[in-house]
Amino acid sequence: MPDSAFLEVRNLTKYFPVRHGVFGRSISWLKAVDGVSFSMNRGETLGLVGESGCGKSTMGRLIIGLLAPTSGEVLLEGENVHAATGERKKQLHRRMQIIFQDPYGSLNPRMPVGEIIAEPLYIHGLARGEQAQKRVRQLLDYVGLGSYCMGRYPHEFSGGQRQRIGIARALAVEPDLIVCDEPVSALDVSIQSQVLNLLSELQDELGLTYLFIAHGLNVVKYISDRVGVMYLGKLMELAPGDELYSNPRHPYTRALLSAIPIPDPKVKRERIILSGDVPSPIDPPPGCRFYSRCPEADEICARESPELRELDSGHLVACHRVGG
Repeated sequence: MPDSAFLEVRNLTKYFPVRHGVFGRSISWLKAVDGVSFSMNRGETLGLVGESGCGKSTMGRLIIGLLAPTSGEVLLEGENVHAATGERKKQLHRRMQIIFQDPYGSLNPRMPVGEIIAEPLYIHGLARGEQAQKRVRQLLDYVGLGSYCMGRYPHEFSGGQRQRIGIARALAVEPDLIVCDEPVSALDVSIQSQVLNLLSELQDELGLTYLFIAHGLNVVKYISDRVGVMYLGKLMELAPGDELYSNPRHPYTRALLSAIPIPDPKVKRERIILSGDVPSPIDPPPGCRFYSRCPEADEICARESPELRELDSGHLVACHRVGG
């Protein structure tokens, strides 16, 4: 990975204990994220896609420090986020914020909107009193809501408006990196486009870097500069957006893209139907994680886990069957 990368993820791993019995004895480990590495440049949007349970939301929480990794490093401009302590840790966390998936559950129903957005300012000691109120009004204008919202409560707003409030809260401390954890999946399609356009405008205006996590492949294609594909805790493919959608190299990526509907009834796309179920992250296959469902699997796939390697400029694939 380049030395000049804004964010670097190095062999990041997160195992959750599986407990059993009255005393909660750990009997196994759920391997949510297992040795993932990638880098991001300042100002870019990296999309992260994959099936439910593949580890992409856990990845986002590891990056911003909501979860501690089992092993591996997250480096923000060369500084290890998880090794920092005290005031320095607080400063690093200020630079990384998150927009949650659920616009209903992520806002405190007992707090008015003005206090919800101002709370990060108080925590980080950035503003108080009228100065904080002025900043809140500015943030509400940024996201397309007026200052009249400050005294109202979350239940008085629609889903799209609540997500705008969540965006304003994330922007309050002037972060450099925002993890967007499926920020539009709970919204109507018409509202999704409005929120995506808002995020793009804010990125251009404020120079933000996004890790955009989503299920919707069309959504990720629209907003992302590069796209990473995760499966069962592993990164299977990483490439520039246009390259990945026009020339997918990993069998799993091809299967995912074959499911995207084409908005033309005269055009037919060959659908790749994967057999079997996703293996358990508690007991994943010893070789390639995709081996049991892959239509192109070979003997080596069952024995050895493929490394993520670069095939073309900027196009990385973890597959034994794909050549250079």
